[in-house]
Amino acid sequence: MFKYIVKRILLAIATIFIVCLITFFTMNAIPGGPFSGEKAKSPEVQAALEKRFNLDKPVGEQFLLYMKNIAHGDFGVSAKTGREISATINSKFKVSAKMGILAVLLAVVEGVFFGSIAALQRNKWPDRVIIFISTLFTSLPSFVLGSFLLVIFSVKLGWVQAWSPQHQSLILPVLSLAAYPAAYITRLTKTSMLDVLGQDYVRTARAKGVREGKVLFVHTLRNALIPVVTYVGPMIASVLTGSLVVEQIFTVGGLGNEFVQSITNRDYPMIMGVTIFLAVFMVTMNLITDIVYKLIDPRITLE
Repeated sequence: MFKYIVKRILLAIATIFIVCLITFFTMNAIPGGPFSGEKAKSPEVQAALEKRFNLDKPVGEQFLLYMKNIAHGDFGVSAKTGREISATINSKFKVSAKMGILAVLLAVVEGVFFGSIAALQRNKWPDRVIIFISTLFTSLPSFVLGSFLLVIFSVKLGWVQAWSPQHQSLILPVLSLAAYPAAYITRLTKTSMLDVLGQDYVRTARAKGVREGKVLFVHTLRNALIPVVTYVGPMIASVLTGSLVVEQIFTVGGLGNEFVQSITNRDYPMIMGVTIFLAVFMVTMNLITDIVYKLIDPRITLE
């Protein structure tokens, strides 16, 4: 167990380093710079700005300095606003996290509920309807669904206020983000439930006269949720890091919106900071999931 965890941690560190390497050198390879789009500056001002952001040093030295700062949790400052990037990430990510957590909870509850119904009503009309809808949402990107919901419920019907100066409604963004994972969990739960229902210990429990409710919720559903648990970790990361376009559609002031604006403004320090933060978050969630999966099933090994 200890050896497995050490290997996964080392692999996670290597992955994060590669992401930092690619992100940094890609930003440096892009023509122009964060100050090239602004009005002409004197050579003295330009030199001061380059020194402030270590742009006057060789690229290799810049990367080493950047990695040293990252190791201490310092993402630098924005080239446009001068604000600490870590402070911006902290404030903006709270909005994205709130929306993402609501989407994850909705997806898990919906997926497990409808997946269980589909398994118990196999080859009947509830099963066919649930599988049809889950297949539809699985193939529908979140930004397409978000645009559709925005037009129908906000523009046409006016049932949901998508945005206002005082209040930001998260109903439509949460539905847009939860649709795909909910559909996937529905299909995953159904498949796992059907597999568990065919196991010998379930048949034995029924033969002993155990109540059907106890058979379903204690013997069947608990074991059927193991694949769902292993999916939840990566799902959380993908929902929180995949809300960039959805936040733009619904003008949610989260980290995704900040990331898109930084690209528009050519704010390279902000782009690198947000990219690395999201990469670290995703790798960490996958690491936690792998460790939990190892605790659930000790047979798992890392080759």
